[in-house]
Amino acid sequence: MKLVKAVSLYLIWPVLLLGLGFYAGVETSHFFYPGEKNQGYMSEPVPEQADAAPAPENVQAVSHEGQEDIQGKTQTKESQNDGIHNQEAVREEEAEEVLSAPETLCVDTEYVLEETDVLNHTVVENIGRLPNKYVGMDRDQFIKAMEVYADFPPLSEMERGFIGLNVLSFSRDRVVVQMNYELVQPTESFYLAVYDNEVVVYLDDRTTVYIETGIRLDSLPESLQQSIIDMMWIENEEKLYNFLENYSS
Repeated sequence: MKLVKAVSLYLIWPVLLLGLGFYAGVETSHFFYPGEKNQGYMSEPVPEQADAAPAPENVQAVSHEGQEDIQGKTQTKESQNDGIHNQEAVREEEAEEVLSAPETLCVDTEYVLEETDVLNHTVVENIGRLPNKYVGMDRDQFIKAMEVYADFPPLSEMERGFIGLNVLSFSRDRVVVQMNYELVQPTESFYLAVYDNEVVVYLDDRTTVYIETGIRLDSLPESLQQSIIDMMWIENEEKLYNFLENYSS
């Protein structure tokens, strides 16, 4: 036992001395190098910081400039789109105005009169130049003018047996009017008379006008003038047309 104790004491003392020496060395190192107190012997030195990044103000400035540039482009694009939409809206309005504007007659409008004999159911089509008084009229105005004409027809139309009219079609290129007549039927014999210095052909009843010849009385020989003033009798249609051919200008 004494031998074991002696050996144990012999081993413990060197270990204690070694520990005291290690402790003393650590404390001495902390005294001379205080910055390494919390790092230990195995810690690595802290690397220096890299160069500082650009100032936040500059970054924000760049960001604001970029945003303003983007916003400017966006606003420009929106302005362009608005301009295109406005132009399209104007075109649509103009197109609507053109479509909604009433058609009007012009000097080049074809004027067609369909003279209809309501008794014999015959139609004679006459195509001519539109009278100047109808130029510039729209549909409603033209129909109103035709109604006035039908209510107050010229005397020449009444003598022909005019009874009314209908507007069959209306456009800028062509207007068609149906003129309705109960045409006077010729008789076997006729009478020549004078009205306002013009030769007129009557039926054999001496009251119904058959033809307004357009022949001036003073253009005829004097002997013939007096006969017509006294109502000259023409025995048939053939002799009537021979007279008209001879004295018509």
